[in-house]
Amino acid sequence: MIVCIAEKPSVARDIADILGARTRKDGYMEGNGYQVTWTFGHLCTLKEPHEYSPAWKSWSLSSLPMIPPRFGIKLISNPTYEKQFHIIEKLMQAADEIINCGDAGQEGELIQRWVMQKAGVRCPVKRLWISSLTEESIKEGFAKLKDQSEFQPLYEAGLSRAIGDWTLGMNATRLYTIKYGQGRQVLSIGRVQTPTLALIVNRQLEIENFKPEPYWELKTVYRETTFSATKGKFTTKEEGVAFLETVKQSDFVVTDVSAKKGLEYAPRLFDLTSLQVECNKKFAYSADETLKQIQSLYEKKVTTYPRVDTTYLTDDMYPKCPAILKNLRDYAVLTAPLEGGKLPKSKKVFDNAKVTDHHAIIPTGIYPQNLTDMERRVFDLIARRFIAVFYPDCKVSNTTVLGEVDKIEFKVTGRQILEPGWRVVFAKEQIEEKEGDDEERVLPLFVKGESGPHVPDLNEKWTQPPKAFTEATLLRAMETAGKLVDNDELRDALKENGIGRPSTRAAIIETLFKRNYVRKERKNLIATPTGVELIQIIHEELLKSAELTGIWEKKLREIEKKTYDAHLFLEELKQMVSDVVLSVLTDNTNRRITIQEAVVVTEEKKEPKKRERKAVAPKEKKEKPVVAKSPAENVQSIPVSIPTADPLVGQPCPLCGKGTIIKGKAAYGCSEWKSGCSFRQAF
Repeated sequence: MIVCIAEKPSVARDIADILGARTRKDGYMEGNGYQVTWTFGHLCTLKEPHEYSPAWKSWSLSSLPMIPPRFGIKLISNPTYEKQFHIIEKLMQAADEIINCGDAGQEGELIQRWVMQKAGVRCPVKRLWISSLTEESIKEGFAKLKDQSEFQPLYEAGLSRAIGDWTLGMNATRLYTIKYGQGRQVLSIGRVQTPTLALIVNRQLEIENFKPEPYWELKTVYRETTFSATKGKFTTKEEGVAFLETVKQSDFVVTDVSAKKGLEYAPRLFDLTSLQVECNKKFAYSADETLKQIQSLYEKKVTTYPRVDTTYLTDDMYPKCPAILKNLRDYAVLTAPLEGGKLPKSKKVFDNAKVTDHHAIIPTGIYPQNLTDMERRVFDLIARRFIAVFYPDCKVSNTTVLGEVDKIEFKVTGRQILEPGWRVVFAKEQIEEKEGDDEERVLPLFVKGESGPHVPDLNEKWTQPPKAFTEATLLRAMETAGKLVDNDELRDALKENGIGRPSTRAAIIETLFKRNYVRKERKNLIATPTGVELIQIIHEELLKSAELTGIWEKKLREIEKKTYDAHLFLEELKQMVSDVVLSVLTDNTNRRITIQEAVVVTEEKKEPKKRERKAVAPKEKKEKPVVAKSPAENVQSIPVSIPTADPLVGQPCPLCGKGTIIKGKAAYGCSEWKSGCSFRQAF
C-alpha cells in the first residue's frame, strides 16, 4: 500500500480524488492501492526546555544559556492532533512506500519530516513537488515523483532555522525578561522579530529627533509652465532674495529643448512580498490578510503557490501561458489582442536562473468562482500583472527644457506617453495614480532661443523628517535588510540578505502587534514605549541589527543550496547565544523596561486606559506552561514561571487587532464581539 500524506484535509481530498482513493476512513481516504492522509500543519514541535533538563523548568539566570546536546521533537499537546498522528503512524508503519505531499517549501518539508521521524518510518519515501493544486499539476507531479533524498538540504535548512529560533528565542527571552523585565510580562526576543522592531524604533526616533530647517527654492513661471532654478536649494533667505532680484531684471530665454524617446517595461509578476506591498498600498490590507487571501486562492486552485520570493517564470511555463490567458474569461477584452499570434518571450519574465523551488504567482487558468470581495481584488491584481507582461512596452517621450535669466539656469521636465502598450491593462488606476504628478505633464511646444516675460518667486520650505513605516515599506525593508530601494534589479541582489522569509514576515509583524511592541495609526506603524525601551536596552548588535540578521538568513539559504554546512551554522549560533548571555550577565547597570499594557476599552466607558507597572523582580511560584502551536520563526510560546493575573486578558485581539482579549465562562473572546469579531479560544 502507498501512503500519501498532505498538509491539509482539503489538499488530501483533491489528491485522493485524482488517485482514485475515494473510500472514506477515519483520518484518511483509501482506494486504488493508495491511502491518503493529512496533518493540520504542524503536528510536532521542538521540545520545551524542561523536557531536556528539570533544572530548566524555572526561569533563572544561572541556568543560561540553555543549549541541549541534542534537540528532540514531540507531539503538540492537542487531542485532535494526537488522534490524527496515531492514525498516520499506523498507516506509515504498514506502508510499502510513502509519498510526501506536503507544502512544496521549507516549512512544508519540515512538517512532514518530523511526522515521519516521530512515526518511525522505515520504507522508501518519494516527494510530490507541485506549484499549483489543479488536476493537471497534481497528475504531472505524480508522474515526476522525486526521491526524498533530493530534498535533504531543504530539510536541513528548515531544521537549522527551527533550532536557531528556539536557541536564540528561549535564551534571549528568559535573559532579558529576568534581567530587565518587570515580572508580569515576558520580554519576547526573536531572531527576526527583534531586528524588525529595531527598524521601526530607529525610524521613529529619527522622526522624533528630527529638527526641521528652512530652505528656499527659486522658481519662475514662463508661458504657464513652472521652471526651477538648477542651483537647487538656498540655505539662507538672503542668498535666495539676491538671486530673485537678479532674475526680475531680465526676460526668460529658452536655451535648450531636448526630447528623448524611451521605453517603460510592464510591472514584474508578483512574488509574495510585492503582492503584500501592493495590497497594502491599494487596499490597506495587512501583510497577514494578504497572505490569507492568496493562500485561499491557491487552495481554490485559481492561483499558483504563493510563498515565493521570485518574480520570474521558468521556460517550461511558456507553452502553458496561451491557455491560461484564454481561460481568463472575465478579462477577454484585454486578452483578445494577444490571441492569434505568438506570445513574446522576454528574459524579464522567463528566466530559469532566477527561479529555485517555485515560479512567480500567476493565475492557473481555472475560472474563479465563489470568491470573497477581498479574494477578488487580490486575484484581479495577479491576473492584470500576468496579462500585462505579454503586452508591448509603453513608449514615452521625455522632454527637458532648459532656460536662463541673466546666467541663472532653470529647468523643467515633462513626459508624454506616445503608445500606452501595457498601460491599457491598468488604464483606470494609472489615471488615478498619476493625477497631479508633475513628471507626467505634457509641456507646451518650446523653441530654442525664444524669450519673454516671466514671473519669478522665492518659496520658503522646510526639510521633512523620514516617513514612518507602513506595512508595505516595512516588508520592503525586511526584504533588503533595512535598505529601502526602488530599483528591481538592486532589490533582487539584496534579497539574499533579507531578514525573515516571504512566508513568515506577515507572522513577524503580527507578533509585534500581539506583544504590544507596535501599534498601528492609520497605515503607519508606531512603536509603543515598551517596544522603544526594549530596543534601547539591547546593546548586543547581533540581536537587533537587520544587516547582521540578514547575514544569518543568507547562511540558511546557502544551507538549502548545499553551499554552507548546517552543523557549522548551529555551532556559530550556539557561540553567539553564549556571548550574548555573558554580555548581559556582566551588565551592572540597574536598567529596567517600563511595561505599558495595551489600550483597554471597557463596555461602560469607551475610554482608553493606560497603566504602568513599577519595576519588580520576577517571582517564581506557579507554572503555567503554554504549548507552542508551531515552531514558526520567532513566534515562541514559552512556559512562564511568573504567576499573577491572567496573561491573555487585556492583550490585543490577534484576529481583529481592534479589541482586547476578555475572559468568558468557557473561553477567551474579543471585546469587539458585538462588532462582529469571531475570535474565540478555549481555556
